[in-house]
Amino acid sequence: MTGIILSGGRNTRMGENKAFIRVGGERIIDRTIRIFRELFEEIVLVTNDPLAYLEFDLTIVTDIVKGKGALGGIYTGLFHASCEHAFVCPCDMPFLNADFIRCMQERAQGYDAVVPVQPAGFQPLHAIYSRRCLPAIKKCIDEDRLKITGFYKKVRVLEITPEVTAPFDPEGRMFFNINTPGDLEEAADGGNR
Repeated sequence: MTGIILSGGRNTRMGENKAFIRVGGERIIDRTIRIFRELFEEIVLVTNDPLAYLEFDLTIVTDIVKGKGALGGIYTGLFHASCEHAFVCPCDMPFLNADFIRCMQERAQGYDAVVPVQPAGFQPLHAIYSRRCLPAIKKCIDEDRLKITGFYKKVRVLEITPEVTAPFDPEGRMFFNINTPGDLEEAADGGNR
């Protein structure tokens, strides 16, 4: 399985590259790559600023179709992935759980997407996608329908329920991501506000 890190955001609310923010004394990108090296044969980083990531020994790619947000990033990552399935997450999730990602990997066979579902809905940026999703994603991009879940009806989706997720995430922070200075403060408190 390939691990895809999306780092294409403009960071306008944060004012700095979120990947390089420190949480618990470690840059988020360093923690993410450390976990990915444990789990995946290959790591693909999708970014519009490739020069910022030259210190890392991984595959760095830029968006195939510019300006299409996270859906465009998923498309680009899957396009470049050499494995059939890929786990996708953004560069600003400081509380990834390797055991939960393994749990998702074990369920991926026979599905095009493995996606956690929480009371607030799908977590499409903490999900596994198959390269078989590429045509459905491309159609959405061509039609400028950029909501990630927009292609789910065209592929076989396995929903990971809150009951499965809960034992891996007792503090409810696994899907937490940092968009603002307030989020960073919350992450420093362990994501428990």
